[in-house]
Amino acid sequence: MSIVRVIDFETTGFEPPVAQVCEAAYCDYDVGDGSVGEYMSWLCGVDAMPPDVRAVHHISKSECDGMPPFDVDTMDDDNVTVFCAHNADFELKFFSTPKPFICTYKAALRVWPDAPTHSNGGLRYWLEDQGKINPEHEKTQPAHRAGPDAYVTAWILKALFDEGITGKQMVSWTKEPKIMPKCTIGKFRGYKWPDVEEGFLNWMTRQTDMEYDLKWNAAREIKRRQENDN
Repeated sequence: MSIVRVIDFETTGFEPPVAQVCEAAYCDYDVGDGSVGEYMSWLCGVDAMPPDVRAVHHISKSECDGMPPFDVDTMDDDNVTVFCAHNADFELKFFSTPKPFICTYKAALRVWPDAPTHSNGGLRYWLEDQGKINPEHEKTQPAHRAGPDAYVTAWILKALFDEGITGKQMVSWTKEPKIMPKCTIGKFRGYKWPDVEEGFLNWMTRQTDMEYDLKWNAAREIKRRQENDN
């Protein structure tokens, strides 16, 4: 593993093909020397720009008019061995690659479960306050634009590598559901999993309409207790 390409998209919605990429960006992290590169970003042509999503990134349709539509091939080159994004499940709706992928969100949940937030910007400030990263502030602005967000994610990725986490481990974690440090529903909302009653955990695993990641975390805690009893 040498170059990890961190990508970020701003979009016109949440579900393609109706939703389209209106801005794309990448920022490379060099595993060899631990450096974060400059980000590259560009606007993409779209069919429409709903006001609710425009209110997030503030990109107008007129800014995108005349631009080529997003092309996945613009994100790759021979130097890139791994791709990365924060909350990669979203980016992977709009992007596909045979190369390995790292989700810094899923990795951060495992490495820093007690962080006050695991959002891209929140992790940036939390890690910065601890002296673990030192991004150039002007390159992190404005938030919710593809270039600055990719740059911030690249620094989060650097912090993960600095913790001794390998790329192989992060790729493996990315293929699994996200680890939730705490239960997020019912009377045990906000409780750490070891403090949730076993009956409630069993009830969670039986719900057919519950979010898969929640059920997986409940089942994971049940398995942990069973292994500890043996």
